[in-house]
Amino acid sequence: MTTTTLPGKILIVDDDMDVLRAARLLLKRHFGQVDFERNPQKIPYLVSNFEYDVILLDMNFTRDLSSGKEGFEWLDRILDLQPSAAVVMFTAYGDVEMAVRAIKAGAADFVLKPWENEKLLATMQTAYNKKHQQKEKVAPPAPVSNNNSAIIGNSPAMLAVLDTAARVAATDANVLILGENGTGKDMLARHIHQLSHRSAHPFVSVDLGAISESLFESELFGHVKGAFTDAREDRVGRFEEANKGTIFLDELGNISPPLQAKLLTVLQNRAVTKVGSNKAIPVDVRLICATNRNIQQMAAQYLFRQDLLYRINTIEIQLPPLRERQEDIIGLAEHFLQLYSSKYKRPVNSLHESLIQQLLQYDWPGNIRELQHAMERAVILSQGKVLQAKDVFVKNPVQETQLNTGYNLEEMERNIITQAMKKCNGNITEAARELGLSRAALYRRLEKYNI
Repeated sequence: MTTTTLPGKILIVDDDMDVLRAARLLLKRHFGQVDFERNPQKIPYLVSNFEYDVILLDMNFTRDLSSGKEGFEWLDRILDLQPSAAVVMFTAYGDVEMAVRAIKAGAADFVLKPWENEKLLATMQTAYNKKHQQKEKVAPPAPVSNNNSAIIGNSPAMLAVLDTAARVAATDANVLILGENGTGKDMLARHIHQLSHRSAHPFVSVDLGAISESLFESELFGHVKGAFTDAREDRVGRFEEANKGTIFLDELGNISPPLQAKLLTVLQNRAVTKVGSNKAIPVDVRLICATNRNIQQMAAQYLFRQDLLYRINTIEIQLPPLRERQEDIIGLAEHFLQLYSSKYKRPVNSLHESLIQQLLQYDWPGNIRELQHAMERAVILSQGKVLQAKDVFVKNPVQETQLNTGYNLEEMERNIITQAMKKCNGNITEAARELGLSRAALYRRLEKYNI
């Protein structure tokens, strides 16, 4: 067996602790880091916050002992969150046919249980090498500059935001960013970090809405070995990880009052105490928080601690919705047009005048995120060099603003998928590639819309 050690990160997900221990014991001699998890419910958080080179995923969990349904569901979720993920499926001897279906649904490979060590290792190394070969084929992204060009916006509303961001970036003042979903709160937080004297140090982003109450302290403050059942080694928390840099706490309004109290203690003491330890560890971080909720109203209703609110919003920045910064819509649309025409190697390079007018008329309830997704889909499905209104809008945009937004977005997605399937003559693989989806994600949408 080869003794080469690859600098890769592996995640093993299986509800059998004996399987986890045996697989980790083998793989950690050949890969730089091997994590394992018994609870598949933690997969979305792990995949969203840590970039794994290969994920070894069981096909059957406790509530799904033989059908493999749960394994397919988690494979689908992983590929939705990280389309380029390399997922190797664990399966029993009787599930070979099921494993083949998993390959068709987007898995990189499968390994039979009980496994042969050399076979498991070879499969994992092959999946690792294939993923990194694909990465090398993709041109590296252009570096993000440390000036206002990192954020597109020339409207008076955005110029005011950028001016405030530039002035506050030079200080260590805590910042609270408010705004609707999709307005770019995370990008503004990164922009402030890039302009600050901490830019050479880590920017750590934490989605508080994705962390359960039971994991809150462990994830943010860390834990020591033996602190709880699955704590088999010391773990650095996100605050300690961000030391000397910036920590961005998104969806702050989602955490409960007891967790707010724990967060306040850390901010007041500027130190974290790991779960299972009594030793306080000093941390030097710049705090930026964000929420789409009316946090002042929550404080008035005793749903959010007033003393924590005072602590986090030394400077408060309100990000305007896209409908209030019309001057930026076309610039953003052209930016996404260039981005996705390059990414998908499409010939489209300009916006038709009729499309420009409709882009300006539409209310954009999903803000920049909605515009970005609409442009990506339109570029993928475009037939010529000029993007037309029909490529972006399924219905008249003025009419759409008067209808239920969720229904309209679903209707738009259904029509785009239908067009892609027709264009590819029903070929799932080609249609998924056209849409920028995994096969599994496309299968799920085809079933959802009964296409």
